[in-house]
Amino acid sequence: MTELRLAATDILPTDGPGQLVGRVWSNERGGPCPVVLDRNVLRDLSPIAPTMSGLLELAPDAIGDIGRLPTLGGLDDFLSGGFDKGSAGQLLAPCDLQAVKAAGVTFAGSMLERVIEERAKGEPERAEAIRRELAPVVGESLRGVEPGSEKAAKVKALLQERGLWSQYLEVGIGPDAEVFTKAQPMSSVGCGARVGVNAMSSWNNPEPEVVLAVNSRGEIRGAALGNDVNLRDVEGRSALLLGKAKDNNGACAIGPFIRLFDAGFGLADVEAAAVSLQIIGQDGFTLEGESLMSTISRPPAEIVRQTIGKSHQYPDGFMLFLGTMFAPVKDRHAPGQGFTHEIGDEVRISSPKLGALINVVDRCDVIDPWVFGTRALMENLAGRGLLR
Repeated sequence: MTELRLAATDILPTDGPGQLVGRVWSNERGGPCPVVLDRNVLRDLSPIAPTMSGLLELAPDAIGDIGRLPTLGGLDDFLSGGFDKGSAGQLLAPCDLQAVKAAGVTFAGSMLERVIEERAKGEPERAEAIRRELAPVVGESLRGVEPGSEKAAKVKALLQERGLWSQYLEVGIGPDAEVFTKAQPMSSVGCGARVGVNAMSSWNNPEPEVVLAVNSRGEIRGAALGNDVNLRDVEGRSALLLGKAKDNNGACAIGPFIRLFDAGFGLADVEAAAVSLQIIGQDGFTLEGESLMSTISRPPAEIVRQTIGKSHQYPDGFMLFLGTMFAPVKDRHAPGQGFTHEIGDEVRISSPKLGALINVVDRCDVIDPWVFGTRALMENLAGRGLLR
């Protein structure tokens, strides 16, 4: 497999300065550190908050003058050694104790693809014929429908009459959003790391998404990019296999940083974002696409409201994938087979104000196992005298 070598210029936002926070494994400190980017220098936020979860609980001005914070090294020192490693350490996912949640079926295009998966029963060779059958009817019916509205109820009644209703349409245009657990706290990988596809799958894809960083009070503090690696054949066999299709070793990537909301960047920028996807295979295959947040069916704040409240709390906060409109259908191996990953695929998810999340695909059972969990984090922080 070709080794991925990144530089700071490959992953940083292109729209100018913003407050970027994240996490690195620091060889010097002997453990993970929350960091803030000061030009191309990473400064240690551990004196302010030893965890990202704790940092997002603080007031927006808590970081203050970043020039007074200790330096861990340049960003390139955490990247240039290959994949996500460098001479000073490695870039980690910019979250730790937070739950990692995801909203499904939030775009009309992906809504149709979920129905196709369901009807194909996990068999990719059946997908194109089903797509040709359903797209003229279901696709047009879903366009511009506000979830939970009177129009949505009429569309539901119409599709039920035609025998075309689906559980995916229920969460897509019904009143209740689908919000599920994508990954366990501490299990997400960062920019430059290898992402994992379970060996049981032969029909799978990346899902390029915006990920909100939300604290325990339900306040949206910032946003990052995410790759919700998905096993289409597994979920297509049964929606009850969602956990097996979604939660696998290395199947959740977030990064490169969280861009905190401030006077120059906020929720309106998230709602207007264009998220680009580029896949470059070692076999010469390429694929490009774009997901426009302006076409999301539910406002991001509404998805957050349905995730946290009096009926469900997140004392450590949560990261929330907002879904994607992009479901790749370009044939890779044979006509009608559609897209699936191959080992060594380079996946680049980017947006001008959030930077680029770049990873390489490998098998879940081949990449490094996940061994550094919450207990290990607490022991590490205690050993470094950071818990008080």
